[in-house]
Amino acid sequence: MGPESDSLTRHSPRIHVVRGISRPCPGTRGRRMKIGIIGAGNIGGTLARRFRELGHDVKIANSRGPQTLAEVANQTGAVPVAVADAVTDVELIVVTIPQARIPSLPGDLFADVPDDVVVVDTGNYYPRERDGRIGSIEEGVPESQWVAQQLDRPVIKAFNNIYAKRLGGAGKPGTERDRVALPVAGDDPNAKATVLKLIGELGFDGVDAGPLSESWRQQPGSPVYTADRDLEGVRQGLLDASRERTDAWRATPDSPGTYDAPR
Repeated sequence: MGPESDSLTRHSPRIHVVRGISRPCPGTRGRRMKIGIIGAGNIGGTLARRFRELGHDVKIANSRGPQTLAEVANQTGAVPVAVADAVTDVELIVVTIPQARIPSLPGDLFADVPDDVVVVDTGNYYPRERDGRIGSIEEGVPESQWVAQQLDRPVIKAFNNIYAKRLGGAGKPGTERDRVALPVAGDDPNAKATVLKLIGELGFDGVDAGPLSESWRQQPGSPVYTADRDLEGVRQGLLDASRERTDAWRATPDSPGTYDAPR
């Protein structure tokens, strides 16, 4: 396995299961949080609904304006706002838009956001289906590191390896065994702890997947991607991941196509 096995040996101690944070006591919830969500698609809408069910205050925005979000608001209980308002007076921001649209966000969007506000990136790079070629990612930069560079803001990578339907319905109480586990990568331990706690509230087990530089271990094509593994399964899957991007997850000269007809 060469250099890859050396990397795993060097980094594997930082990949660990987080039990205390991600398994809240039955019948209890964390404190009420103010959350802003940018993106009202499948993952954004699902998180908005689930966070509201947990009692959190949620604002949601998209690129077309709050006037287009009446149905989402009705279904989730989130408050529709403009993108700039989604990052104002909140404690956690979820960015859940297509990878190729990240550069279209306002360049100063996070300029006045306090440093202690957590920013979560749920995104994945789908070059053949949606995003087309993003050179830095094709050359090996982990997807969420690229997002952090574009936003000029540290991010936590989470919620990217599970289908929206499963995110909305597969959570179980903390007393149940064999819960689906979700990896969380990032460089700020406090921000990571906040996300791991939310994952526990949602009914999943959280796994600390190491720093953002290691977040390629949970990208599309990795063993943990959409696999619904439990705690130990995710931990092992992270260790088994290969950094090499296979052809299925690389752009071609004809990219992008569609999900039905990738190119």
